[in-house]
Amino acid sequence: MSQAHWTKFEKETEEEVKNLVKQISGIQDEEDQNFQLALKFTWSNFRFHRFLDANSHKVQRSVNGIYEKLMVHSDLSKAESWVRLTEEFLNSPLPNTDGIKTDVHHSLLDLLLHLSDSPLNSNYSETPRLKETEKEDDFDWFGYLQEGELDTGPYPDTPEWSEEESEDEDSQQPLSREDSGIQVDRTPQEDQEKTVPVTWTVGEPDARTWLEQHVVTPYWQGHTPRFPHSLHLHSNLLNVWDQHLYNTDPLYLPEEKAFVTETQVIRETLWLLSGVKKHFIFQHQDGKVVVRNDVVVTHLTNNCLRSLLEHIAVYGQAVFRLQRFIDEVTGYDTEPCPPGSYSSKQGTEPPFRTYQAFVWALYKYFTSFKQELTTIERDLIGKDETVTLAGVLDRLSPHLAQIKVLHKVFCTGVAEVPPETPNVVRASHLLNTLYKAIIEYDSVGEASQQAVALLFSLWTETVRPYLEIVDEWIVHGHLFDPAKEFIIQRNKDVPVNHRDFWYATYTLYSISETVESEEKLSDAASGSSGGEQASRSQLTMVSFLKPVLKQIIMAGKSMQLLKNLDCKEADWCVADAERKSLYTLFLESVQSRLRCRDDSPTDTVTEQQATKQSLIKMQSIVAQHLQMDDIHDPLLAINFARLYLEQSDFHERFSGGDVIVDRSSESVTCQTFELTLRSCLYPHIQKRYIECCGNLMTTLKKDYRLLEYLQAMRNYFLLEAGDTMYDFYTAIFDKVLEKESWQQLAFLNVQLQEAVGQRCPEDSSRLSIFLETIDPVRKKQPVNNLDGLTLSYKVPWPVDIVVSSECQRIYNQVFLLLLQIKWAKYSLDTLTFSEEVKAKRLEGTPEEVKAKEPINQQIHRMFLLRVKLMHFVNSLHNYIVTRILHSTGLEFQHQVQEAKDLDQLIKIHYRYLSTIHDRCLLREKVSFVKEAIMKVLNLVLIFSDRWQVGFGAWKIGSIDKMESDFKNCHMFLVTILNKAVCRGSFPHLESLALSLMAGFEQC
Repeated sequence: MSQAHWTKFEKETEEEVKNLVKQISGIQDEEDQNFQLALKFTWSNFRFHRFLDANSHKVQRSVNGIYEKLMVHSDLSKAESWVRLTEEFLNSPLPNTDGIKTDVHHSLLDLLLHLSDSPLNSNYSETPRLKETEKEDDFDWFGYLQEGELDTGPYPDTPEWSEEESEDEDSQQPLSREDSGIQVDRTPQEDQEKTVPVTWTVGEPDARTWLEQHVVTPYWQGHTPRFPHSLHLHSNLLNVWDQHLYNTDPLYLPEEKAFVTETQVIRETLWLLSGVKKHFIFQHQDGKVVVRNDVVVTHLTNNCLRSLLEHIAVYGQAVFRLQRFIDEVTGYDTEPCPPGSYSSKQGTEPPFRTYQAFVWALYKYFTSFKQELTTIERDLIGKDETVTLAGVLDRLSPHLAQIKVLHKVFCTGVAEVPPETPNVVRASHLLNTLYKAIIEYDSVGEASQQAVALLFSLWTETVRPYLEIVDEWIVHGHLFDPAKEFIIQRNKDVPVNHRDFWYATYTLYSISETVESEEKLSDAASGSSGGEQASRSQLTMVSFLKPVLKQIIMAGKSMQLLKNLDCKEADWCVADAERKSLYTLFLESVQSRLRCRDDSPTDTVTEQQATKQSLIKMQSIVAQHLQMDDIHDPLLAINFARLYLEQSDFHERFSGGDVIVDRSSESVTCQTFELTLRSCLYPHIQKRYIECCGNLMTTLKKDYRLLEYLQAMRNYFLLEAGDTMYDFYTAIFDKVLEKESWQQLAFLNVQLQEAVGQRCPEDSSRLSIFLETIDPVRKKQPVNNLDGLTLSYKVPWPVDIVVSSECQRIYNQVFLLLLQIKWAKYSLDTLTFSEEVKAKRLEGTPEEVKAKEPINQQIHRMFLLRVKLMHFVNSLHNYIVTRILHSTGLEFQHQVQEAKDLDQLIKIHYRYLSTIHDRCLLREKVSFVKEAIMKVLNLVLIFSDRWQVGFGAWKIGSIDKMESDFKNCHMFLVTILNKAVCRGSFPHLESLALSLMAGFEQC
């Protein structure tokens, strides 16, 4: 069925449904609330309830049965009429139905059988009906084909004029005044060769009548004469109403009126909707379209006409505002240029491409709309059929609904934005408005398919500049945005080869719903921090780019970085001549998606196999529904399945959410718009993201040895290069034990260069060590003597994007903790206990110490304390080196190999450092635990120092105090760690807690 037939069928059906509701409910007022409820209920049953098709065999049996009953009861006339009329009905064509004896015929006959009473209980006599004779074709084909030619005047039957006939007539008959009321002089003989006289004989009354019918009354002038019209009551409703007001209201005073015809109202309506500004009925006042108060038609009351015209003026106002916006953006050109070519009247400012694309979409819509208006005006001029204002409005109702949608989007997305708003906010707000409008209208369902189709086409055109900016950035690494309308903007102060390029090159803009504030969120190392902050502060950005915003940022920055690296571009660059733009790929994918929904899937299996598969699937669905009622009967399920499969649409209805039935492919409908973006736009961006970031990661790993630099950081800062770093820090520890000064920068760098240069000569030039100034208060404790020792590793660009100065600061904190633990362990490991050393240690021992406790017992206590301290330091050392650094390092290496983009690698590296920092108890939250550990390490250094000096340097009670301090710290750490392990918040501390607990139980 064509679109025109379908529209006509819909209108006829709507009228019949209203008549049905009126007949059954008795409510005649269509505006009544109860009438509307009944109408909605009836439409709902017609549209969404499924009824069984009429069984033609069953209907035929019923017809035959009635015939037999009539014959049995000897109603021969009824029987004969029954058979003849039913056969005649079944063999006659129906409107909008092809063929005879169709399902529609049997359905109507079945309905009549159900509605009818018993035919035996009524008196019946057939009413004779005259068959309609076939209407002859009386269409004026000659006039239709001659349309647009010279007007034939009031006498079309007059033969066409020719020069020969004119000369003959002039020569045969003289001109007579009675033949015409026009005085015509004879042309001189000498001029006849140049000028041929034309004669046209008309009658005076007929000519005047013809002219009166073909001359438009100048209704736009004041005090125009009233035009002749019918004297029928319907054509004089205005006079009847005025007379009624005059009779009922003594103060009523008729006003001067300007009479117009309905045709003139229709013409001005068409002109108003086409964008014409000067009218008689409609007038522009301060940018608004208003209706004249004194304009009337004879067949409508003043109030009725005014309400109708004000309704039209609303749409005229919308057209006027949209047309004015088009003129403003295009620079008052008669025809706007397509996207890519801009008007010269824009001045020195770069063109705002998003608005230009939006205007281009509006212009294309209004082009088709004005074509429809022109068609209506031609029908009005042709007068082949009656054209009424109501009919015109009904014909334009789909377009008027679309104009209402366009005007609403324009007001929200453009007009309500403050004039000084930046372009980035304007563009984002307009695209967001279109995006939300599609979702909002689409949620209504099939009732708003045309609106959704219009909005989707509008959005597709408007989003073109955005997709072109994205395409230029992720393909060529160039963010071309002269008007600054893209949500990501380039910070030109940071060059590409700067170490902060990855963090501070681009600015991500977030736009609030009120369009009054603007926030700049720097694109941080994670690449998604801007989105997280936006969600917390309830900000929104371009909605359709949210799912792939990070991929766009990563692909763009990766491509720009690749352009500036010394690598072979031929390996990853695509020639412009061979590739399609992102916008073209998106449109092709959308068209392919819509075509796929039109095409029915081709099944290669045989019909028998398809039936078997459908039966199996339906049986499983039915079984699931039966199990909801605790019915486990497979035989019942399969029989239900066979029964239901006889209905072609049952599977779709019964399975519910299992099968999604697409609606019309003419528009992108609800639930499919976002799916369309996910299937038609996002995969192209995702593919480019994978290519760009993959090429960048490959380049950094192969050409710039990124993984080797990361391993070097772990070797030197985390002491994974044990033998190399052992030579370095033992030289410092030996100086400390010998009471020599080690805090000379030259000494430290020499030791570091010698240790590294022997095994890794290429790293010796990159490594250096510094001494920072430390507060003297912190140096009171021996363990703090190493504070200020800072290791530095020079990382080349672009590796310094990953290994930043902030990362080296965290590395140095872990490095200092490891040195302190190594120092404590080294101090305990280098203590000697030979007999000679013991005797040396006993020299100079105070008498009070000897008298208080035997020397051997004191020595034994010193041995026990050393063992306890060594157990504590070894447990801590094994926990840091084995449980934290080694296991975390293996996981880090695996994650680095799996990283897809540079931003993910930066996250992995930063998370690795954060994990080490936390598990080494360097976080502020667990500072009390670190303080207890530092007390023990400090106790170890004091113990080792006094052991080297001997008992002579010890005061009374020193051993007791050291044992008490260690026991308190030990008990505190065991308690804290056990509680943390029991809570499950720090599972990695379990090994340290168990080890310290074992040492505590031995105390």
